[in-house]
Amino acid sequence: MLFHHIPVHEKRAQLKQSIQSKQFLRFPGAFNPYIALLIESHGFEGVYISGGALAAQMAWPDVGLTTLSEVTLQGNSIAKSTRLPCIIDADTGFGEEMNVARTIFELEDKGLCGCHIEDQIFPKRCGHLDNKELLSTSEMVKKIKAAVYARKDPNFLIIARTDAKQSEGIDGMISRAKAYLEAGADLIFPEALSSEKEYESVGKALDAPLLANMTEFGKTPILTTQSLENCGFSIVIYPVTTFRLAMKAIEKGLSIIKEEGSQEKCLEDMHTRKRLYEILEYSKYQELDESVFNFLI
Repeated sequence: MLFHHIPVHEKRAQLKQSIQSKQFLRFPGAFNPYIALLIESHGFEGVYISGGALAAQMAWPDVGLTTLSEVTLQGNSIAKSTRLPCIIDADTGFGEEMNVARTIFELEDKGLCGCHIEDQIFPKRCGHLDNKELLSTSEMVKKIKAAVYARKDPNFLIIARTDAKQSEGIDGMISRAKAYLEAGADLIFPEALSSEKEYESVGKALDAPLLANMTEFGKTPILTTQSLENCGFSIVIYPVTTFRLAMKAIEKGLSIIKEEGSQEKCLEDMHTRKRLYEILEYSKYQELDESVFNFLI
């Protein structure tokens, strides 16, 4: 963490340039700083911070219970841990236009490179649940304009998420997206599309960078990066994937310990001490204090 000396304004500029150059970007989700380091070590282009994953690791459902201060605190701890740009889920902006402006101020100040705001009525629901209620297009446009007005760095990405497909169909969603782009959004995030054909339709209709959500067990089929790129999308997020992988492994390990009386049979599924120290870059801390790293792994 102490050795990630890439100023956030440089990360934002690099991210913006990558999008403009039409490089396809992959952003797995991190719900803590260590996972962000793992994502970086595997050569991904960025880190996504999911509101649903942050809520789940606090033992809350994804129904708008987390606060701006909780999200910014966790977002900052993740963003400052990695050399990669981080995009965060800002739910509905935590209120109306004035609150949205405050949200942008806080997230930008805490080292994030962008955020998305959705067009649901607060309290929001997970994008892959039914019975979502939406703001009017004009109300969401006001929120986007407030977000654009509030940002200081023009490279901080304002991403407009629309959940309109379920209630208004693809045409209604596309109509909203065009209004959001006109209001100043940098990217469009069409949530809960239900087929590759729908991704193609959105990609053909919108001349703008697009973000795809490849969450599991929801309304959206799992598509490859190549398929998404062919559909005209620019970024893919895997919001809760690492959380689900981790929780499944933990459940398995707890069952083994309970049944066997020890963790012996779990060892092959564990991060080794050596790998842990590699990810944390233990050896670099020796430059500050030789007593920190004076042993062999």
